[in-house]
Amino acid sequence: MTAQEIRKKYLEFFEAKGHKILPRASLVPQDDPTTLFTGSGMQPLVPYLLGEKHPDGKRLVDSQTCFRAEDMDEVGDNRHTTFFEMLGNWSLGDYYKSEQLPWFWEFLTDAVSLNPKKLYVTCFIGDKETGVPKDTESAEIWKKLFAASGLEAKEVEIGSNANGYAKGMRSGRIFYYDASKNWWSREGPPVNMREGEPGGPDSEVFYDFETPHDQKFGKHCHPNCDCGRFGEIGNSVFMAYKKTSKGFEPLPAPNVDFGGGLERIAAAVNDDPDMFKISLIKPIISGLEGLSGKDYQQHQTSMRVIADHLRAATFLAVDGVAPSNKAQGYVLRRLLRRAIRYAFELGIEQDLCQQVVPTITSLYAPNFPEVNQQKNEVVELFMREEKIFRQTLRAGVRQFFKLAEQKKQLTGADVFKLYDTYGFPVELSLEEAYLQKVTVSKEWQGQFKDLMAKQRHRSQTASVGMFKGGLADHSQQVVKYHTATHLMYRALKQVLGDHVVQRGSNITAERTRFDFSHSQKVTAEQIKQVEDIVNQKIAEDLPVTWKEEKTPEALKTASGAFGDKYGNKVKVYTIGDPKKPFSREICGGPHVQHTGQIGQGGNGSTDSTGSPQAGSPQRKFKITKEEASSAGVRRIKAVLE
Repeated sequence: MTAQEIRKKYLEFFEAKGHKILPRASLVPQDDPTTLFTGSGMQPLVPYLLGEKHPDGKRLVDSQTCFRAEDMDEVGDNRHTTFFEMLGNWSLGDYYKSEQLPWFWEFLTDAVSLNPKKLYVTCFIGDKETGVPKDTESAEIWKKLFAASGLEAKEVEIGSNANGYAKGMRSGRIFYYDASKNWWSREGPPVNMREGEPGGPDSEVFYDFETPHDQKFGKHCHPNCDCGRFGEIGNSVFMAYKKTSKGFEPLPAPNVDFGGGLERIAAAVNDDPDMFKISLIKPIISGLEGLSGKDYQQHQTSMRVIADHLRAATFLAVDGVAPSNKAQGYVLRRLLRRAIRYAFELGIEQDLCQQVVPTITSLYAPNFPEVNQQKNEVVELFMREEKIFRQTLRAGVRQFFKLAEQKKQLTGADVFKLYDTYGFPVELSLEEAYLQKVTVSKEWQGQFKDLMAKQRHRSQTASVGMFKGGLADHSQQVVKYHTATHLMYRALKQVLGDHVVQRGSNITAERTRFDFSHSQKVTAEQIKQVEDIVNQKIAEDLPVTWKEEKTPEALKTASGAFGDKYGNKVKVYTIGDPKKPFSREICGGPHVQHTGQIGQGGNGSTDSTGSPQAGSPQRKFKITKEEASSAGVRRIKAVLE
């Protein structure tokens, strides 16, 4: 069974149980200041898990593409990827454990025909400090499900991961772990949670690939062992509690948040722990074998890195990211350069992206049509980046020879510079050092690792000091800038043309930053026109209203951001008379009630209708900078002064 068939079966399975199928959300969250990328299937649904009403009801299902930059340097073994699909189903205060666990069991053993003998599960052992009890309810449900398949399910208490390596399996089928493994909240275990945060125990399902245990990971194997014998294929989170000043209190209507990696489930269906052999990745590997004339079994690391990184890069580009030296663009550039670097090792010295990206788009186009629609633009974007980097890579070779002439010992800083600045492979640096009789410092690895650790912070999604997309917070000043950005977006369309499409924004209490598609520099005269339009609309004190609309109808008259994905219904914010509006945009909010509030000094003061009071100091909208962000994308910074 192909991964594509598994995805289809999953969506149809839960649709038959009353779930609405959601489209995938963009890999770049537009209004979430906490992260650069969508890193989990539940991330786009956090507001609804916290209590907001979802327009599609209480039962939801999807297959969400996800990206985790922090796993970039781990790619190369048989199970780590930066890009993956998360199959998800949710109950927003509707069904609970007695429905969720049997349904997932039915999907695994019936819909995709996994052998029940190879399935093992984990449950929460309980937490005395918080008073959250042991999850015996889930365990009892699992025992009945195993028994129905003729299997005895012995319960084993493990606790910590360290205990797992010490105790081993002990003929168990159901394993109890502590909060480090079987508790979910946005902030990790209960001890890390803030007041008001929801969380709860989870129950995971593992597939036994029956590969030999590697004792370098621990004396004994257990479901959460890192040796690769067991692969987690699904996690049902039972969000049942909220942290308060008095401890943990039960939520009045607990939620189910399920996530299962499509690639991992497909590997289990193949009964092969190598995820790179599933139907969504193997054709990419086969293409690399053809391009390089080399065999996958002898060059697994290189081919795995290229296949993973170009999959991730393709979807990031489809969702509006372009290579650059900042934020999401920096991560995309690093993905492409790592892929090209490993292709260099395979002997593929040109046209990597041109040859491989069409294979990727063909694999995903039937289910995600936006991938095929933007294939040509993505290929052209990557070809330009590849051409530039290959020149840089060749420069790295020249740089190595310069270093070899200048010194007789290569340091960790030298190796890192060659790797980071010139994309020169570490292995190639060491090989060249041997050939050129240049000694390598004994401390090079420690120095290199320290420098790599600092650089890795730039790629991770929660790095301090990096660009954060969307709104910094929901303070009054940020809200003013948010509405001003909507006015500017519409003004840019009026002045430059309807080809202008939002490609990203970052809004703080001090300024707004806005990226948009436009191939030429915006002239001083055009900037003045945009400023005048925005300030005029602020002076007119136009009403700002919103309503929920069906997506197909909203898209006919409302603007959105490039790469955004929408459900069946969306919020549309209107500025001006709804019958003849100045601006209509699909947006989650929040916004001011009247545009006049934008011009108020400080936090401003308003009368009972939300309009500015007479005598309030007025501020003007001013564009302070206009520059290129990436190819075909301009960036504007503006303030209220």
